[in-house]
Amino acid sequence: MTVRLEVSEGIATLTLDRPDKVNAMSDEMYDLLHDHSHALSADPAVRAIILTGSGKGFCSGGDIGNMAKTDLTGSRARSKSRHRTFLALAAIEKPVIAAVHGPVYGIGTSLMFACDMILAAQSTTMALSFKRVGVVPDGGSIFFLSQYLGIAKAKELVYTGRKVGADELAALNIAMRVVPDDALQAEARALAAEMAASATWMLGLTKKMFQFMYTPTLEQLLDYEALMQTHVRLSEDHKEGVAAFKEKRAPRFQGR
Repeated sequence: MTVRLEVSEGIATLTLDRPDKVNAMSDEMYDLLHDHSHALSADPAVRAIILTGSGKGFCSGGDIGNMAKTDLTGSRARSKSRHRTFLALAAIEKPVIAAVHGPVYGIGTSLMFACDMILAAQSTTMALSFKRVGVVPDGGSIFFLSQYLGIAKAKELVYTGRKVGADELAALNIAMRVVPDDALQAEARALAAEMAASATWMLGLTKKMFQFMYTPTLEQLLDYEALMQTHVRLSEDHKEGVAAFKEKRAPRFQGR
């Protein structure tokens, strides 16, 4: 399985487990995360959840190899299918902790942002790297990032796609704190145990209150995002971005 689930003492740990691809998201991973999110949400024995990654990084983004293999109809259907994963993860009425390390790129940032709290290992580097392959940010990353930072700073990180290290993530109040790599899982477990011992019914309802603060809703933004992504997936720049990534060279975008 490319997403492992372990449950112990009221804490569920979801581990992205495709280390040979630095946990680049495959269709199977989206489906498994969706199914696990629904199951954990409904399981009264689970009171807190950790989302993390195996190997050298949390998530390097989407599976670039499959990006160009679609048409107009297929692209929109794929976006809608993947969006249900982020909606399910964000809708869990229990504390969800992202324990991240190494690369957190592209769609990996969206997975991280969909969680309630973020612990970052010192090795963490985040990049809204969507522009490298000529696609709009997806998975609700603009929705989440604007909540963390406001629109101006969110634009800077999306437009530049620059890498942000762990210390800057903490300075931006994205990561609640930075910990040594070898302490990440223990720190995440301790935080999850604290959450699990709390009044989790109250925390779940409080989570819903936070979600009511923002318009448009995540669901509305994801619908619009799917439309935009459908268009850019057909562009010459996207095809060039994918080709450049595979050939390990700088892309030569032409704005069309």
